[in-house]
Amino acid sequence: MRQQRWMDLLKDYDCEILYHPGKANVVADALSRKERPIRVVSACMSIVSRLPELIRTAQDEAGKAEHVKSERMVSYINQLEENSQRLKTFKGRVWVPKQGEARKLLLEDAHCSRYAIHPGSTKMYRTLKPLYWWPGMKRDIGRYVERCQTCLQVKSNHQKPYGEIQPLPVPKKKWDEVTMDFVTKLPRTPRGHDAIWVIVDRLTKSAQFIPIREDDKVSKLARIYIDEVVCRHGVPSSIISDRDSRFMSGFWQSFQKRFGSKVLMSTAYHPQTDGQSERTIQTLEDMLRACVIDFGGSWEDHLPLVEFAYNNSYHSSIQMAPYEALYGAPCRTPTCWTELGEKPLAGPEIVAQTEEKIREIREHLKVAQNRQKQYADRRLKPIEFQVGDMVMLKVSPWKGLIRFGKKGKLSPRFIGPFRILQRVGAVAYRLELPEELRGIHNVFHVSHLRKTLFDESQRVPLPKIEIDEKLRYPEQPEKILDRKVRQLRNKKINMVKVQWRYHKGSDVTWEAEEEMKAKYPQLFA
Repeated sequence: MRQQRWMDLLKDYDCEILYHPGKANVVADALSRKERPIRVVSACMSIVSRLPELIRTAQDEAGKAEHVKSERMVSYINQLEENSQRLKTFKGRVWVPKQGEARKLLLEDAHCSRYAIHPGSTKMYRTLKPLYWWPGMKRDIGRYVERCQTCLQVKSNHQKPYGEIQPLPVPKKKWDEVTMDFVTKLPRTPRGHDAIWVIVDRLTKSAQFIPIREDDKVSKLARIYIDEVVCRHGVPSSIISDRDSRFMSGFWQSFQKRFGSKVLMSTAYHPQTDGQSERTIQTLEDMLRACVIDFGGSWEDHLPLVEFAYNNSYHSSIQMAPYEALYGAPCRTPTCWTELGEKPLAGPEIVAQTEEKIREIREHLKVAQNRQKQYADRRLKPIEFQVGDMVMLKVSPWKGLIRFGKKGKLSPRFIGPFRILQRVGAVAYRLELPEELRGIHNVFHVSHLRKTLFDESQRVPLPKIEIDEKLRYPEQPEKILDRKVRQLRNKKINMVKVQWRYHKGSDVTWEAEEEMKAKYPQLFA
């Protein structure tokens, strides 16, 4: 059609059409190309399944009198019919006996083959139901899918998360029970600080924000702890923290033991245990962002007033400001002046007022805890495991990196199975981890566990598992494939082509040679 339109256009012009050899063309057009004969080779391939023959043999064996009862076919044996392939059927569906390998092969093909790829029990049953039948077919398919180790490793859980909320008891004294955590990776200030030590009182909710260096030694942190906490509020009876290496160190443990303070660690990989510190850190970060945006400068310059604003603001759980709970009255600000002058109070009145204030705070905290537990438990599912049960352990892909021969998001969600050794508290369990995972804390919250029907033949080989102490997948370069120089306007950059293990996306990338030498010096050895 396009050639016809060109002919209609060119016929109105007085022109001469000259042949132009194809070799002279930069790009050969369609008219100058030579036609090549197309040869079609036909082939025929036939695929013959051995499943009908296995079913026929199994039916002959299961039809014997000694096997009818074990096959649960006493009520159905006389209702079977034979089709054109000499297979016995029940209401048009082929009977697959338990004898022989026919049923096992059928289930494997319908679940593990490349054209099935691990469907759920309902999908698998609906696929097999129109063609095959045996007594208890739906139940057997469900059990088969439950025992599939691949499904347990890769399929996500669409049910409610396990483990109900277990609130901590309400403290009785101010600054008697505290929580601690660190805010790290902040921009370095002129004074050299790049982290914040957050310490919160569990009763009054008053907090201290102490600027520190992320690489400060534990001995220096102990000195800061004495200067900032002990000298102001005394020695707390218990300290709740996560499993940071500084809190896990022997120096910190012995230091607190000499003071008489209990160090209570949160469950591994479960930051909700110390939710108070996490929520305080979130508020602190929001306030620092707002200060930097509105007033500029370094975040450390704003930190003292951020601490004052946080402690002098209304707290919903205690229904007053933390400073009011701590000192008996909120602090004055330029916008909130109280009545000037002295207000005489007798000694007994001060004591009575303080005791009444603490009683009100404890009642408000109990109400807030009950409200939070009632709200959270709606989205959680209680579950209990027994000592000796086999469970799968949930792992978190880190930066989408690969493991177990799969890459990125295709990494397994669970590893195992592992045996439960002990119940720790109401919602945590101690697992029997192998030697390859000795660097990982072996107590886990139930939300990280999934029960499994153990099959020794399907255990994941642990030498192939490479995860760090935080159950994450780190990436590693394997080798350098090529080198080149990237020419910029004013300088040249040496680049190396790196082949990665467990890297998100492509396994081969171009990286700056200087950065790779600093991060992976063993690659250039």
